Amino acid sequence: MSDRYEKAARLLDDARRAHLPIEPLPDDCRPRDQKAGYAVQDALHARQVANGMGELAGYKIGCTTRVMQEMLGIDSPCAGGIFAGDVFHGAATFRLSQFVRAGAECEIAMRLASDVPASRAPYTGESVGEYVESCMAAMEVVENRYSDFAALGVPTLIADDFFQRAVVVGEPVHAWRGVDLAACVGTTTVDEAEAGQGLGADVMGHPLEALAWLANTLAERDRTLGRGDIVLTGALVAVQWLDGPAEVVAAVSGLGRVNARFEAD
Repeated sequence: MSDRYEKAARLLDDARRAHLPIEPLPDDCRPRDQKAGYAVQDALHARQVANGMGELAGYKIGCTTRVMQEMLGIDSPCAGGIFAGDVFHGAATFRLSQFVRAGAECEIAMRLASDVPASRAPYTGESVGEYVESCMAAMEVVENRYSDFAALGVPTLIADDFFQRAVVVGEPVHAWRGVDLAACVGTTTVDEAEAGQGLGADVMGHPLEALAWLANTLAERDRTLGRGDIVLTGALVAVQWLDGPAEVVAAVSGLGRVNARFEAD
């Protein structure tokens, strides 16, 4: 592992642990492209495991919509890691003081029944579906820990897991093949007021296409999606940033709902 990648990972990890906004990384360690961004991400993950976050439990897929890609000036989604210590089931409570700025996204999550061999890439949405054990409603808890995320650049956002902080997953739906995932309606509610809706089709045309993208991207990096991994396939509803205590519900038709409470100290 390059010393510059290790330095970048240390700076990102230090800022996260101190709950401080992340500033642009120094020139001598700033990742210049997506490949370098994922290399720093790998180094950061190793530090997080060593710091007691648990093992890598899966992945999030961000920037799955054309609007977000155009805003950030990229032509593809981005992936980040999810750690076992950040996975909650059904409901969760968070303290706002533990965030630079907290937010929530309504998503469809998938759990894998078996490894997704890199040797069989490239995958399509149809072919990758055979590896999915269950689908569920989910909330990605995100954190804007960036002083100016546009100025930081996409490679640094990738290195820092692209806003990822935690995930709340609902009850698994094993009969998910009977659910039209593209037609699923996702709804985010904040303090009992509807904040937005979206369709499964808003995620790359179909959530399974997002999963195929992830499997193929990991295969290019000699990585493999593993049995039991949780994958967040992308936001159905625009992120809801929270400026104070709130109760947030993420519901997906046919898959259920989850909730999270964000409390002041």
